[in-house]
Amino acid sequence: MRTSKTFSIRFWVNPKKSQNNSALLYARITVNQQRIEISLKRKVPLDLWDNKNKKVLGNSSEAKQINQYLEESRVLLFQIFQDLKFQGELITAKRIKTIFLGEDESSKTLLELIDYHSKKIENTHATGSIRNYGVTEDYIKKFLLKDRKIKDIVLKQLDYKFICDFERFLNAYYPNGHDREMGHNTVMKHIQRLRKMVTLSYHLEWLDKDPFMRWKMSYEKKERDFLTANELSNLETYDFPIGRLERVRDVFLFSCYTGISYADIKTLKPKHVLEGMDGNNWIITHRQKTKTKVKVPLLDKAKFLLEKYDNHPMAVISETLFPVVSNVKVNLYLKEIASVVGIRKNLTFHMARHTFATTVTLSNGVPIETVSKLLGHLKVSTTQIYARVLEEKLSKDMIDLQKMLNVKDELKKD
Repeated sequence: MRTSKTFSIRFWVNPKKSQNNSALLYARITVNQQRIEISLKRKVPLDLWDNKNKKVLGNSSEAKQINQYLEESRVLLFQIFQDLKFQGELITAKRIKTIFLGEDESSKTLLELIDYHSKKIENTHATGSIRNYGVTEDYIKKFLLKDRKIKDIVLKQLDYKFICDFERFLNAYYPNGHDREMGHNTVMKHIQRLRKMVTLSYHLEWLDKDPFMRWKMSYEKKERDFLTANELSNLETYDFPIGRLERVRDVFLFSCYTGISYADIKTLKPKHVLEGMDGNNWIITHRQKTKTKVKVPLLDKAKFLLEKYDNHPMAVISETLFPVVSNVKVNLYLKEIASVVGIRKNLTFHMARHTFATTVTLSNGVPIETVSKLLGHLKVSTTQIYARVLEEKLSKDMIDLQKMLNVKDELKKD
């Protein structure tokens, strides 16, 4: 049985498709008498083409460049043939052409993966998530240029060392506008996004093995700040002389009593307030972040805030329940509010969700499963990051326990 492969390369021009005395260059490769042609996307003057020696005549810079390109193409095509032969893979003229043109899935690059992933998530992920992936993609490109001195890399060249080097690069990188390098958890987030993209390529069979197989993510545990009942009360009762601060405070409080994020609050419209099966008013909407449906029965304090801004000029213009302000300005004003009220915490809008989960619900005995539903979490485990036991709740529980033990002791004496 004949197992050897015959292989040949021949360059030629097609005079039938010439324009202005110039014609396209082609490479004709033949494997076991089966041939295929590849356009090299280069034109040469017909009167300078040496059909016998398969090169351009002359010593001009253009002639030298084209001849060098022909030689590089010859070497690459032969190398592809040799690699397939060495790996014991099926060798066909079509397969060689596919690999040469970079269309073979085994020759996909990291930037091709990034581009594919970006298109895949553009209609399925929230704007914030897409923006975060964009930041990670920029860091990957900077890493390739600054650390590896390359613009792109073939996916099959990704390995454990690549991940370690990328982590080292991120740990030492100073983002623009920051006075120090990234935090550990931020670095892990970027690597996690890279991992999701690489896992996608593995499932697409662009990769034979997962370079993250032995990689272990590590996150530093950080306490999530929230407002205590006393701080929340001080914030509620403070009389703001400045309208913009009062408006931002009120929207923040609405989140404290509903658990709805600012991204979702600023899109709330009257149609999202519906009467529930209990006759109470509910907010029914979808989280922008996860697209999950959220149903929140309104507490009296949340109802009061809605009534306060009913027909407010700014809300009427935006056709929303509350006056709309950008997320950047909201968090900027919250710093000012914290200073005025005397809250010695880094007050951010997301702290309102933490406050709802801890001070308003969990510390008042609301089951974690219910809180998880109210927050729009897909898993209860996500809610557990909020499920801290407040000192006063811990104290109350222990006092109640002691009372029960005392009663039992009294019963035993009787």
